[in-house]
Amino acid sequence: MKLNNLKPGLGGTSTRGHKGAKARSGYKRKIGFEGGQMPLQRRVPKAGFKNINHKEYFAVNLSTLQKLAEEKNLTKIGIAELIAAGLTNGKELVKVLGNGELKAKVDVEANAFSKTAEEAIKAVGGNATKI
Repeated sequence: MKLNNLKPGLGGTSTRGHKGAKARSGYKRKIGFEGGQMPLQRRVPKAGFKNINHKEYFAVNLSTLQKLAEEKNLTKIGIAELIAAGLTNGKELVKVLGNGELKAKVDVEANAFSKTAEEAIKAVGGNATKI
């Protein structure tokens, strides 16, 4: 027998080795199994906390509302006006934040307001209405 006349053969143990789970029919290795060693997903420490009740808001600043009110000559800004301006798609919750300055008297409708934004809107004579 020489190397040039060897042929692949599938007899005896049929390339499965001797005994053990891998030699048996129906063997399936579990996802993440590392041969009995502690798997990576169990070795790495878990950190932090995920609040299942967390709501993700789309932020709109007072400066954006001021610019929108000046450009479109608006006295009332709601979700529909923000969608028309291309700021939100309507599926997101909107929160008004207090960055910037609001000079125009505007009635604003949104899902949430920061305290500074609400105070700034009321200071110029507008209304902040939560939906």
